[in-house]
Amino acid sequence: MEVFRTSKRRLGRRETGRRDVKNILVTGGAGFIGSHLVRRLVKEYTNRYRIVNLDCLTYAGNPENLKDVETASNYAFRRGNICHRDFLKSLFQEYQFDGVFHLAAESHVDRSIESPAVFVETNILGTVNLLDAARECWQENFADKCFCHISTDEVFGSLTETDPAFHETTPYSPRSPYAASKASADHMVRSYFHTYGLPIKLTNCSNNYGSHQFPEKLIPVVISKIQQKEPIPVYGDGRNIRDWLHVSDHARALDLVFHKGKVGESYNIGGDAEVRNIDLVTTLCDVADELLGRQSGSSRELISFVRDRPGHDHRYAINFQKIRDELDWKPKVQLVSGLRATVQWYLNNQQWIEDIRSGTYQKRGTTV
Repeated sequence: MEVFRTSKRRLGRRETGRRDVKNILVTGGAGFIGSHLVRRLVKEYTNRYRIVNLDCLTYAGNPENLKDVETASNYAFRRGNICHRDFLKSLFQEYQFDGVFHLAAESHVDRSIESPAVFVETNILGTVNLLDAARECWQENFADKCFCHISTDEVFGSLTETDPAFHETTPYSPRSPYAASKASADHMVRSYFHTYGLPIKLTNCSNNYGSHQFPEKLIPVVISKIQQKEPIPVYGDGRNIRDWLHVSDHARALDLVFHKGKVGESYNIGGDAEVRNIDLVTTLCDVADELLGRQSGSSRELISFVRDRPGHDHRYAINFQKIRDELDWKPKVQLVSGLRATVQWYLNNQQWIEDIRSGTYQKRGTTV
């Protein structure tokens, strides 16, 4: 098997002649969820798939997230931006991809409130560019092809505490620029199925957590504040409710949808773990106190309620009966054990965090 390590090796299927090995594109594969998916695909399908990770390595893309597979013979990294149509066209021509997992996106709500136009460009226009590249490459020869688009539960809007959980037919009602941009992308993906017959599959997931999540997100922020003995910011009264999904369970679900899901269908992926933000934070405090050898309850004193986020949705909850019934999937990682493992990972990987704080990680990206 040929060694296929860096972006400098541009071996498409026509050059290698290995038509038994499919080329699979993962966009945003250096990010949090993307890196977990890439790792799973590289390790699970060594002799079936060549995984090409496309990431433009903005602030949230970190090559260190995939250090353990970067020399794998069936992995390649390409640095590039989905907003560049000509680049995408050439990439599809080069590799003749058989499938796409589309995760590349601007994803932080607070950043979308500050700079909504960036989210429009990447999440909507970038998705359309990718859809066009796939459609042109496949030229209506859609047999055994798949475009899997990964989205969020935030497109559905907000729930009260008594509302039923989101299901696949829940009307869209996005309430932040981030959610609106993802909702628009979802609609474009579905339109390419109905208009052109592009073989799409779509997923909407609840809040992910686990290792390698960028430090701006809630759980890494809380862990960091606890370590530094600094105030832990909690929006509003902390009663907002989220459903938490371990990233490894999410990657497993995406694998199943890609291989066994029905073309043209969408699947909700939830963690079956609804919890108030304040309760999540106190759990993290207690777990961290134990792992750090601190007095029980001491970190709870760091909790500081701050001004609520504009348009802060009250509750998200996912009904994942469809993927459970059709694909026999359900979350395996229980919230408390998953949080414990996550806290331990951050405590054990201080260099990873320090490299992000210092900006060192951005200097390690492979260039083309």
